[in-house]
Amino acid sequence: MRVVTFGEVMLRLAPEEFLRLAQAVPGRLEATFGGGEVNVAVSIALQGGASAFATVLPDNLLTDAFILELRKLGVDARLVQRSAAGRFGVYFVETGANQRAGTVTYDRDQSAISLAAPGDFDWATLFAGATWFHITGITPAISARAADTALEAVRQARQRGVRVSCDLNFRKKLWRWKAGRSPVELARETMRALLPYIDLVIANEEDAEMCLGIHADHSDVESGRLVLADYENVARQVVHEFPNVSLVAITLRESISASHNNWGGMLYDATAHESHVAPVNAHGQFAPYEIRNIVDRVGAGDSFAGGLIFALQTPELAEPAHALQYAVAASCLKHSIKGDFNYAARGEIEALVGGGGSGRVQR
Repeated sequence: MRVVTFGEVMLRLAPEEFLRLAQAVPGRLEATFGGGEVNVAVSIALQGGASAFATVLPDNLLTDAFILELRKLGVDARLVQRSAAGRFGVYFVETGANQRAGTVTYDRDQSAISLAAPGDFDWATLFAGATWFHITGITPAISARAADTALEAVRQARQRGVRVSCDLNFRKKLWRWKAGRSPVELARETMRALLPYIDLVIANEEDAEMCLGIHADHSDVESGRLVLADYENVARQVVHEFPNVSLVAITLRESISASHNNWGGMLYDATAHESHVAPVNAHGQFAPYEIRNIVDRVGAGDSFAGGLIFALQTPELAEPAHALQYAVAASCLKHSIKGDFNYAARGEIEALVGGGGSGRVQR
């Protein structure tokens, strides 16, 4: 396995614990790194797979620090390009609690990758030895150039026989780069152009609607009411419109509050014409993980994607139902970990799949 992920990394600044930004500034903020695609690369590396992260960053000390972090975590950093143009993007996170929602504030305009063009990349080098390529809907959302580059990236991967996954990851605060187009209109126009090159589509409860115009009829993400049959229908519609897609994965979150969520997932296998859900009870019925006292849910979807991509390329985990169980367990554990990165190891994830979710101290 060699998974290449491509996108933007940002400096993540967050108040300690559950403080709001207005309480913490002036004062201390926790500085880490994060971003949808690098989060996936880190998950795969920490679970024992080989991954590389490709991006463009300014030639400065922040980039030096980020490359050191990738190396520490076992991610190949040789595909990180330095540029004289652009800046290092930043985003601020407030962790929600109880009925107060978490918030994300972006400061990423004119970032180095948003200014890069398709011709700035040596695609042969980027895909050398790659077995899988992963991208998200966040990268094409940041600028017209980034959208062009994302499209060229999936084309290049497809031409080389590399499997391609895309997490739709709709971000309503982005998708502002084309005058006269709403974020939803621009997302649909752009993402529908990418989908013919994708093998695995990953989405949450509303991504398919916002990015593709395909919606679940009876589910309501605001009230937390999820109808499983609706999501199988969504997956079937995706495959019908884009027959190149062989797998559709949907994370299933029921938000009781910011601190209390139920969590699961569904995977539709177009080759076998069957869907799987996880986790399940002894009777094979969907029984989502009940996650109380959430530490940090930012990056949970990325940890699901990372776990799924890792499992699908690991022979003993690759059967679709098993791969889904592994991915859902990996992302469940991420809710207990501060920061964007999922520091859950493969052994911990497999223990949770096997029922070891009591949280007892391991001595």
